[in-house]
Amino acid sequence: MKKILFSLLFIAIAGAMAVQAQIQEPVKFKSEWKNVSATEAEIVFTATIDQGWHVYSTDLGDGGPISATFNIDKISGAELAGKLRPVGKEISGYDAMFEMNVRYFEHSVQFIQKLKLTGGAYQVEGFLEYGACNDENCLPPTQVEFNYSGKAEGAAPAAAPVAAAPVEASADTASTEAVSVIGGADGPTSIAVSGNDLWSPVIDELNALGETTSQEDLSWIYIFITGFVGGLVALFTPCVWPIIPMTVSFFLKRSKDKKKGIRDAWTYGASIVVIYVTLGLAITGIFGASALNALSTNAIFNIFFCLMLVVFAASFFGAFEITLPSKWSNAVDSKAEATTGLLSIFLMAFTLSLVSFSCTGPIIGFLLVQVSTTGNMIAPAIGMLGFAIALALPFTLFALFPSWLKSMPKSGGWMNVIKVTLGFLELAFALKFLSVADLAYGWRILDRETFLALWIVLFALLGFYLLGKIKFPHDDDNTKVSVPRFFLALASLAFAVYMVPGLWGAPLKAVSAFAPPMKTQDFNLYTNEVHAQFTDYDLGMEYARRQGKPVMLDFTGYGCVNCRKMELAVWTDQKVSDLINNDYVLITLYVDDKTPLPAPMKIMENGKERTLRTVGDKWSYLQRVKFGANAQPFYVLIDNEGLPLNKSYSYDEDIDLYVNFLQVGLDNYKKAKSE
Repeated sequence: MKKILFSLLFIAIAGAMAVQAQIQEPVKFKSEWKNVSATEAEIVFTATIDQGWHVYSTDLGDGGPISATFNIDKISGAELAGKLRPVGKEISGYDAMFEMNVRYFEHSVQFIQKLKLTGGAYQVEGFLEYGACNDENCLPPTQVEFNYSGKAEGAAPAAAPVAAAPVEASADTASTEAVSVIGGADGPTSIAVSGNDLWSPVIDELNALGETTSQEDLSWIYIFITGFVGGLVALFTPCVWPIIPMTVSFFLKRSKDKKKGIRDAWTYGASIVVIYVTLGLAITGIFGASALNALSTNAIFNIFFCLMLVVFAASFFGAFEITLPSKWSNAVDSKAEATTGLLSIFLMAFTLSLVSFSCTGPIIGFLLVQVSTTGNMIAPAIGMLGFAIALALPFTLFALFPSWLKSMPKSGGWMNVIKVTLGFLELAFALKFLSVADLAYGWRILDRETFLALWIVLFALLGFYLLGKIKFPHDDDNTKVSVPRFFLALASLAFAVYMVPGLWGAPLKAVSAFAPPMKTQDFNLYTNEVHAQFTDYDLGMEYARRQGKPVMLDFTGYGCVNCRKMELAVWTDQKVSDLINNDYVLITLYVDDKTPLPAPMKIMENGKERTLRTVGDKWSYLQRVKFGANAQPFYVLIDNEGLPLNKSYSYDEDIDLYVNFLQVGLDNYKKAKSE
């Protein structure tokens, strides 16, 4: 039992300590030519996708992530037959940031392009372009190049055909070569190796400054803590709290041997942990990791979650009780009495889980909904581990220290106050799920100001309830308000007042993860925004040299969800916007900019020749070759000679951390300039 608990804890801690590599290669493609008949052939692209990543499907439309596309540079002796066809388990869901439905693949996918052979010799040269993201980063538009030639069957005899050999390709990786852009006023025409220009690699210098860990690295610990807090709350409900002294006393009186009584209480607590962790694993087993990830954006599921939380809230308010069939608990209880040893104790723990369901069920349901929609495969198990440890803790502690039982607060009306408070919170979170569905169907009944207005009313009502101004069916008539209850009321009312400026467009960073996007705000007076001064690296660096300012490079993408999150949640902070606007030259480089270059550029990268066709290709190559990174968002601070001033920064919405990132870079620039 202990080994299981320690193993799960180790997994959670190990996940939190993981550090994201700079260069990421989560998708590996290979292409091959297949002759279907004498007049038809297919080019088949097969990809393997790392856990947690997904590759977007075809024809997603404008304004969304990067669609998979088939692109031709040269073609003779053949012509395209139909569109690029995706093959695999396609997942569809609504993306709140893009405000559109997106389709993508996990684990593996094939893209097939059919061609019609017109006879004689053929040559087909081009590339597949695709986009890939996880919950934290996105790769730039990535190309899988191919070049096939040969002779169609049935053609006139001629020289032996050239076999169409498979081409291996993968996501972009870093090059160790320095490059410079050479060209005139119309733009770059070639890339040449150079050792002393703005494109020179600074990978070693950047690595020497350290690497910023990302917010996602802490997600497992966050989930565990969320579950633990939920378990602590469940302890103080009327279904659990009164059972604690009875159960502990039973184990201590059951045996004359005190050590055996303590051991039984430990076993009881461990059994609770096993039961709830098994529940968490069952959720993953039933739905699967891919389905859990899809739940976060699926409109139907979000409506279901919303209704479920409303029902849970009504139960906590006292409208009815959610209970499991009594025959279940009676059957388990009778089994516990008929058996002995460890099995008897386990069945007693199972009985507790059943009889306390009316109080713990809504908490568990809410917790599982929250962690399941993260898409993390073991998130439900980690959440239930935290919940179960908190729930089991008092049974073992009171068994070790029986004298503490005398100081336990007695059951009373205060437990119903906790239930009603939880009801208000569940209603608030129900609106969050309804918001996703509202955006999916375009109802526009829950725009940002409507959402905030409802939250303001809910938390104001919660404050009035805690002050005793509102009564529910199970509340007693005691008009006295305890000191803790008063402070909770104060916090709830203050939070309601805090959200009021949001009705006029204030960013409200404390609720930005729950409220609808700022784009749905009809009336917005807030203008504290950050805009790029340049979208061209070379022009921006020249301006920075003339102004004597350091540079902030923002490698981003039009299809990068977390880039937009950073801009809305972090860049709108007054300290952050002041530092970027006043002390840096901000150069924003879109790695998915489809503007064609004046002429395609051939470059050598890792011993392979590649072609840069668009402005986005050029900036993606700059990010790889100079900084050894290929995911967005990616922020790096450099002086106006191209040397790094601080470690790079990825996706993390911690404003204080971002301010420190900017301030350290500015201080290092001033220090170097003074020397």
